[in-house]
Amino acid sequence: MYLYVWAMLLFMPLVLCAQQRADTTRTHQLPEIVISERYQTREVMATAPVQTFGKEKLSSLGVLQVSDAVKHFAGVTVKDYGGIGGLKTVSLRSLGAEHTAVSYDGVTLNDTQTGQVDIGRFSLDNVDKLTLSNGQSDQIFQSARMFASAGVLNIQTLTPQFEKEKRTNLSTSLKSGSWGLLNPSLLLEQQIGEKWALALNAEWMQADGQYPYTMHYGGEKDSTSREKRKNTEVRTLRAEAGLFGNFSDTQQWRLKVYYYQASRGLPGATTLYYDYASQHLWDKNIFAQSQYKKEFSRKWVFQSSAKWSWNYQRYLDPDYKSSTGKTENRYYQQEYYLSAALLYRALNNLSFALSSDGSIQTLNANQPSFAEPDRYSWLTAVAGKYVNEWITASASLLATVVNERTKDDANAANYRRLTPYASVSVKPFATEELRIRAFYKNIFRLPTFNDLYYNEVGNNTLSPEKITQYNLGLAYAREINGFVPYVSLTVDAYCNKVEDKIMAIPTKNIFVWSMVNLGEVEIKGLDATATITLQPWKDIRLSLSGNYTYQRALDVTDPDGKTYNQQIAYTPRVSGSGQMSLEMPWINLSYSFVHAGKRYVLGQNLPENRLNSYTDHSIAANRDFRIKKLKTNLRVEVLNLLDENYEIVRNFPMPGRSVRATFKVIY
Repeated sequence: MYLYVWAMLLFMPLVLCAQQRADTTRTHQLPEIVISERYQTREVMATAPVQTFGKEKLSSLGVLQVSDAVKHFAGVTVKDYGGIGGLKTVSLRSLGAEHTAVSYDGVTLNDTQTGQVDIGRFSLDNVDKLTLSNGQSDQIFQSARMFASAGVLNIQTLTPQFEKEKRTNLSTSLKSGSWGLLNPSLLLEQQIGEKWALALNAEWMQADGQYPYTMHYGGEKDSTSREKRKNTEVRTLRAEAGLFGNFSDTQQWRLKVYYYQASRGLPGATTLYYDYASQHLWDKNIFAQSQYKKEFSRKWVFQSSAKWSWNYQRYLDPDYKSSTGKTENRYYQQEYYLSAALLYRALNNLSFALSSDGSIQTLNANQPSFAEPDRYSWLTAVAGKYVNEWITASASLLATVVNERTKDDANAANYRRLTPYASVSVKPFATEELRIRAFYKNIFRLPTFNDLYYNEVGNNTLSPEKITQYNLGLAYAREINGFVPYVSLTVDAYCNKVEDKIMAIPTKNIFVWSMVNLGEVEIKGLDATATITLQPWKDIRLSLSGNYTYQRALDVTDPDGKTYNQQIAYTPRVSGSGQMSLEMPWINLSYSFVHAGKRYVLGQNLPENRLNSYTDHSIAANRDFRIKKLKTNLRVEVLNLLDENYEIVRNFPMPGRSVRATFKVIY
């Protein structure tokens, strides 16, 4: 029944559009539901902080995966366990990865088992732009699920665009580098008639990952040895197919099918003289999603989405048997998701939106006593937005209804909640593009299936984590002259309060833990970003950008506790990044760095729990060549230029200096 309903909504636009008269006079590009002005201007005009990396910016950063690019956003902490195949999760303003939604072409990805999306599995090969929104974006015409988190990372893939009388685009690339990296990819775009376009994209990546690192043994005289990471091989395959229907200026439809599989060794922690690891992880992920948009008139616009996803994970630890006698665990997740939204433009500068989402999430495992939970969610959001030359204001109210069931009826309680959001941006001076902005948001995240039902650990009486967000900031942008085409600056002060934080504590022994609502965290910080573009000559352009974050994320749970008023684990007080790109007719050069201050691996900020600060520098050079009708590009990068030996997570050393080369051909 689930598959029948999903399939009907997935392909309904084909039925609706089949009898429409073909418009053969021109080709329509699929418009996104975003403001069409350039990214930097949108960032300045936004009522809440938003950061965007377009395709050119991503290229200048010299990054391989989405996780590498996200490290350059302000206020972001990426937990990275090292290497290409290591798990990578994103936390926004120290709220935890579970509070950051990850969206793929406007439809959110979901992992109900852990609440965390591994952004290391997404390549940048077919990404058009990355957008990170704090609170929520000013786009009120979106699915209800996009309102339901403390922040959103949106991955927007390429939409086919064709030059005049050209119906096929083809590009292929090959990346190769240190530690056995081999990464070929292919992108094919084909125009089919006047209304349709097809995009196919696939890539394979493999690496042995056996990079060297320095192991410290401690003692009165710190002794070291040079070792190599073990059990680090990774093999991944990603394939995507997209079908784009551009029926008219007022009606569009797209269908995307995505497949990903990975096989990777888990290198484990490097402690004392022990670096043995034998664990292995296999992942498979398939999803199909459909999006349809129809403008009935200037005032009314309708949008719908449907998605089905299936996730498989197999974890093998041949050296350990669980209480069920198994050395491996297998998990199967499925999700059925439907969304509909309606936009009403009441006046030229006033609009309202209503959106409603329904989803069913299931989880099964190869454990005889597993709870086999199902989660039924219904989200409804109503939002309004007012815009004129001087002010932008938006507000929304989200209603959440969640019901759960398990095979033994030992499920968590059903949940109902209303959560508000409000934001405003004011332009005080007519002659300057200076904006004062502020937002308030109250939101929560439900316990994950692991929190609730994991064997010997789960607690089905957990309450959701609740968050209150406040933000006050300034944004400024200006085009000065031909020499300085563009300057922008943003500064935002924020305060986040977390209640009923879900934490794991030991119970009868150190091997059996339990999940409880124990923690309260208060996070105060400052994010600053700056961008300047210089053009000293016609064909030479220099772009400089950077960001800085200062935050105090303090545990305020128990005044008598050992961690009271101390920085929470893995949260640096100071972090930042910088980028420089120099575009010249004969070569393009770029430089980037990422910095994180000292952090603590536990809530007690003791010297023995401290991780040192680090700065990772990278440089790159690339040049375009034209061979008849073929456009080619050769890019060479040096990563971690200073060969710094550092850790983001304790005892998981990051790679040292490495070299990577990319050759790309475009037809």
